[in-house]
Amino acid sequence: MAQKMKEAFQKMAQNMPKGGAGSGGGGGGPGRGAGAAKAAGRAVGALAVAGGLGYGAYNSVFTVDGGHRAVVFNRIIGMKPFIYNEGLNFNIPWFERPIVYDIRTRPVNLQTLTGSKDLQMVTIGVRVLHRPDPNHLVWIYRHLGLNYDERILPSLMNECAKAVVARYNANELLTKRDLVSAAISQELSARARGFNVLLEDVAITHLAFSPEYAKAVEAKQVAQQDAARAKFVVLSAQQEKKTIITKARGEAESAELIGTAVKRNPGFMKLRRIDAARDIADIVAGSGNKVYLNADSLLLNLLGDADDKLTKGVHGEEKKGWLSK
Repeated sequence: MAQKMKEAFQKMAQNMPKGGAGSGGGGGGPGRGAGAAKAAGRAVGALAVAGGLGYGAYNSVFTVDGGHRAVVFNRIIGMKPFIYNEGLNFNIPWFERPIVYDIRTRPVNLQTLTGSKDLQMVTIGVRVLHRPDPNHLVWIYRHLGLNYDERILPSLMNECAKAVVARYNANELLTKRDLVSAAISQELSARARGFNVLLEDVAITHLAFSPEYAKAVEAKQVAQQDAARAKFVVLSAQQEKKTIITKARGEAESAELIGTAVKRNPGFMKLRRIDAARDIADIVAGSGNKVYLNADSLLLNLLGDADDKLTKGVHGEEKKGWLSK
């Protein structure tokens, strides 16, 4: 276009009269003025043609970037049934206008308040990755426009989320979260497919219950922990009771066995005295202080008459028992 404008200016300069010729005789003045006017008209026409050609050349092509597709609106026939791919494409200036769509995956978030099956209020957040169907961009532009996601996705996400949450109880929304997410994805994909919108992924990003329900769940957990703690205390008490009973039985049986052994063999007490005397002697020997005590009270008098007294006492009881019989 610049080259054509340059050529037009050159032609206009060639057709313009020279200054020396214009200052000559007065008889050629009107003819030369008419020639100059014609030259100026031709120059203006050439400029107009050059400008029109430049405008047409500039607006007859358009570029579609990567990850995009284009559709074309014609002022005569309306929407053309063609999808223009990436790269350089041609159109008719003024008669046709390209509309470019971004077909890359984009996210949209929605948070809604709904009720569960057991009438508990739940706040659920859903994140959807979506993109338009590249093969139906003409239909999308004709019925939804460029902001198709703002027109259909909020209402569809809200409706599908509420419909799925109403099938589950509040506790099932936590324990069966994967099933809830899959059900929302299935229903939302089916509804969006009717509008030629493709969903890449649907995920639950937020799930919260009402403050009253949260307090009730916390109280229930505390009560369960208290019940488990009380059960443990009861089991510990029962076990301790069994231990005490078993220990008492063992001590009773031990005392009975010791009594029987003493009756049958008085030497058993001598053996016990010797063991006790050995322990006491070890303790006294390990002490750094001097101890002056009665040997009988310390059970250290192993050669005294204590054993004789014990033996006589045992034999006397046996004789009394024999005489009583």
